[in-house]
Amino acid sequence: MNIETPKIIKRICHYDKRGYLQEIYLKKKEKKIFKFSLITSSKKNVFRGFHFQLRKQQAKLVYIVKGKILDIVIDLRKKSKRFGKVYKFRLKEKDILHIPKGFAHGYLSLTSENIVLYYMTNYRDVKSEEGIVWNDKMLNIKFPTKKIIVSKKDKKLKTLKNFIEKYKSL
Repeated sequence: MNIETPKIIKRICHYDKRGYLQEIYLKKKEKKIFKFSLITSSKKNVFRGFHFQLRKQQAKLVYIVKGKILDIVIDLRKKSKRFGKVYKFRLKEKDILHIPKGFAHGYLSLTSENIVLYYMTNYRDVKSEEGIVWNDKMLNIKFPTKKIIVSKKDKKLKTLKNFIEKYKSL
């Protein structure tokens, strides 16, 4: 059984008077092939998530290009001893988070401008997209603000209880 959990990845950052150069993805270290990437820009207090795909699940590298975020993932893996566990990470510019397959992912923007770059092991499959609503009481997540901005689509996501009743796990 895969016991991999989300973790922050350390990469060397080379600085000089011009700025910096940082490696993000090193195949020899990740041992995963990332097929798809995207970038998001979010204002302060925007929450994106909790998203996942039922089929064609994705492992992810999340790289913070600019800003600070509260990144949150939920273990939804079949037979996981940590099923339903919530992992929280405060990430800042140049931080990299690895998220294995089988996790719902979301983040809250903590600064006025946040740019987040994702690398994923599978392509986006719109028909397979699902999510857990951000304010699900069962998750008991304490957010640092009450002024959270959520998309119309994300407001309609189901609870963890609904997910368990319908799918059991990923």
